Amino acid sequence: MTDLAEQRGMETEIYQPAEDSHLLATVAAEEISTDERVLEVGTGSGYVAEHIAEETGASVVATDLNPHACRAARDRGVEALRADLVSPISDDAVDVVLFNPPYLPTEEAKEWNDWMEVALSGGETGREVIDPFLDVVGRVLAPGGYVLLLVSSLTGVEEVVETAAESGFSAVALHDESYPFESLTVLKLVQ
Repeated sequence: MTDLAEQRGMETEIYQPAEDSHLLATVAAEEISTDERVLEVGTGSGYVAEHIAEETGASVVATDLNPHACRAARDRGVEALRADLVSPISDDAVDVVLFNPPYLPTEEAKEWNDWMEVALSGGETGREVIDPFLDVVGRVLAPGGYVLLLVSSLTGVEEVVETAAESGFSAVALHDESYPFESLTVLKLVQ
């Protein structure tokens, strides 16, 4: 297989930057300072992590469950670890965690077993990845650290804020954008 054919095949296995990626990258670049240690969870193509590193000069590491995504992020110059959420990250290791989670509500019977569906499907509520993330992310945050979490109206922003509160976070909406089929919100979560 040629490099171009291999790259095209890999792209069908990886979530490519869309309006949600651009929104998170833009808001995060405004919030993050040069001296912060940043973790992007679920990096996909590596676009957000690369953008943050270039725009802020911050130290950025990424994780993704998808091995194709890790490879794509590395091709962008991003240090990427194959992992489920924050599992390999040490306690108190990062100042900022970024996450554009799989959030599309998907009936269990309609879920597919491929990497693109893993990148999109948030289960029946749209929060089946967000909720476990909120349970574990506090462990990796250094004192004073925060999370920038992208949430869709399809997922239920208020429900995410309530779950975040149960995990010890206060939430502030930094930016909202509306689209014909959903609204996207970037939440800043602080312990």
